[in-house]
Amino acid sequence: MAGEELRYSKDHLWVKVEDGVARLGITEHAQRELGEVVFVELPEPKRTCARDEIVGSIESVKTTNDLFCPVAGEVVEINALARDKPDTVNSDPLGKGWLFRVRLSDPAQVQELMDLKAYTEFTRG
Repeated sequence: MAGEELRYSKDHLWVKVEDGVARLGITEHAQRELGEVVFVELPEPKRTCARDEIVGSIESVKTTNDLFCPVAGEVVEINALARDKPDTVNSDPLGKGWLFRVRLSDPAQVQELMDLKAYTEFTRG
């Protein structure tokens, strides 16, 4: 998955929109910072989430981080593979390690997220 087609949140999630549904996962940068992911708590399907609402958590050998939803909408699917085999989040964060999908209630919110260039600058501080 090419980084140019993704948008990025300040909380280090990537977003890819397909037919009004956003697929979300953590970025390469986030998985490197977290280290070995050992547990992933994902939101329940049919849950409505507000933008920037805490919807779960990611636990690694180093720390536990809240998982924020960068766009408002309804959770339509979770990635059971990421939940059941958390190391998938480390080995393929932009592919098989995606976390959940949200049917967007306001698609314009996606455009307010960072593009690859802005996210790269953001992570360099």
